[in-house]
Amino acid sequence: MNANIPSFGSNVLDVDCTKAVAQIREALIAQVRTRFKRRGAVVGLSGGIDSSVTAALCVEAFGPKKVLGLFLPEEDSAGESLTLGEQLATHLGVETAHENLTPILEGAGCYQRRGDAIRRLFPEFGPGWKCKIVLPQNLLESDRMNFFSLVVQSPGGEQSKARMPLKEYLQVVAASNMKQRTRTMLEYYHAERLNYVVAGTPNRLEYDQGFFVKGGDGLADVKPIAHLYKTQVYALARHMGLPEEIVSRPPTTDTYSMPQSQEEFFFCLPYAQLDLMLWAHNHSVPAAEVGEVMGYTAEQVERVYRDIESKRRATAYLHARPLLVESIEGVDKG
Repeated sequence: MNANIPSFGSNVLDVDCTKAVAQIREALIAQVRTRFKRRGAVVGLSGGIDSSVTAALCVEAFGPKKVLGLFLPEEDSAGESLTLGEQLATHLGVETAHENLTPILEGAGCYQRRGDAIRRLFPEFGPGWKCKIVLPQNLLESDRMNFFSLVVQSPGGEQSKARMPLKEYLQVVAASNMKQRTRTMLEYYHAERLNYVVAGTPNRLEYDQGFFVKGGDGLADVKPIAHLYKTQVYALARHMGLPEEIVSRPPTTDTYSMPQSQEEFFFCLPYAQLDLMLWAHNHSVPAAEVGEVMGYTAEQVERVYRDIESKRRATAYLHARPLLVESIEGVDKG
C-alpha cells in the first residue's frame, strides 16, 4: 500500500472537521461565485443528514440570506421529514419555500402507474394501502441473488410480500422516480428565479454506488459532500452543531409509503460497516485484513467487495454524460 495511506482500522474515516468545512466552504465560493457567477444555493431539505449538512455548508459559504431551503413533500412523505426540515431551516436561519408535489405527481400519473404495476401482484391494492420494495438481508450472511420483493400493507395493518417480476419492478421504480425528478424541476425553478445554483446532497457511498435517480437527485450544479463517506457526514453534522434529532435519525429513503431504510432498499449493510469496507476496497486492502479488524471472515468481506463492484457496473449509466456522435468544437472540454 502507498505509504501516505493509513493502515486499515476503525479510525480510517476520522476527519478533521474544521479543515473539511473550510475546504468545502472555499470550494463552494469558487464554484458558485467565480465559475458559475451565481449568488447562492437552493437545497432541498428532507430532514435527513445529507441535505442538512449540505445546507449548513452552503450557509458557511454564502450566509443564511443566500440559501433557500426547499420543502418538497408528497403524499407518501413521512411527516417527520417536513418537521425536521423546518427545524433545520430555523436553526440555520435560511429562507424557505414549500412546494406540495402531490398534485403534480397525480397529474403525471405517478401513483396510478405505480398502483397498476402493484395490482398485477396484489389485485386488492388500492386507497389506504401502503407499499415498499426490499432486498434480501443480510449481505454478509450468504452469497444471495439481489432480487427485489414488494411488501404491501392493508388499511388494517396486515402485510404481504411477493417477489417482483422484472416488468413490475421496473414500472414501480420508473413511476416512483418521478418524485425525485419533480423535486429537481422545482429546485431549478427556484434556483433560476434567484440566480442561485442547485446544491446536490449525495455522500460518497451514494455517489459511488449509484444510489440516486438520473435527472432527479443525481442532477445538480454542485455536490459539496460527494467526496465524504456517510460516517464523515455525520461527524461534520455534530461538529457544526446541527439539531440532535437530525444527527440521530437513521437514514431513510422517504420514497415509498411504508417506512423504509436505505439498508433494506439498496445497501444491505449498515452504512458504518459499508463505509469502512468501501474505503478498504478503494485502497486495495486485502479481505483477510479487513475481516480481522471488523470481525468477519475473508469470504464475507469478499462478498461485500463483489457487491460494490456489481453496483458500480449496474449504475455506471447513471454517471454517464449524454453521448454525441462527434465532439463539438468550442464547447466540449474533453
